[in-house]
Amino acid sequence: MVINQGDMQESLPVAVIVSTAAVVWNFIYNTGFEACEQRRQVLVRTFKTRTLHALGFEGGLLLICLPLYMLWYGVGVWTAISMEIALLTFFLVYTFVFTLLFDQVFARTNH
Repeated sequence: MVINQGDMQESLPVAVIVSTAAVVWNFIYNTGFEACEQRRQVLVRTFKTRTLHALGFEGGLLLICLPLYMLWYGVGVWTAISMEIALLTFFLVYTFVFTLLFDQVFARTNH
C-alpha cells in the first residue's frame, strides 16, 4: 500500500477496522451534533458551522485511528500522523463538500 509501504494483505484488516470506526464515529458524531443544534435551536447551517463540523469529525476520527496505526504498524506518533495525513486531507474536503451539498438538498424547514 502506498501510505505505509506494506502489502495489501497487511493493510486490509486496518482498512476494514478504520472503515468500521468511521461509520460508527459518523453516527455518534452526527447524532450529537444534531442534538446540539436542536438544543440551540439552530435553523440554518452556515459555512462556519459546516467548517467546524468537518474539522470536529475529522479530528475525532484522527484520535480514533492514530493509536490503531501506531499499534498495527509498530510506528511512532509522527509516523502514524504522516500515514494518516493524505487520508485526512481527502476526507476533510469530502466531508465538508458533502455536508454543504446535503444542506442544500435537504434544507431545514421551520416546523
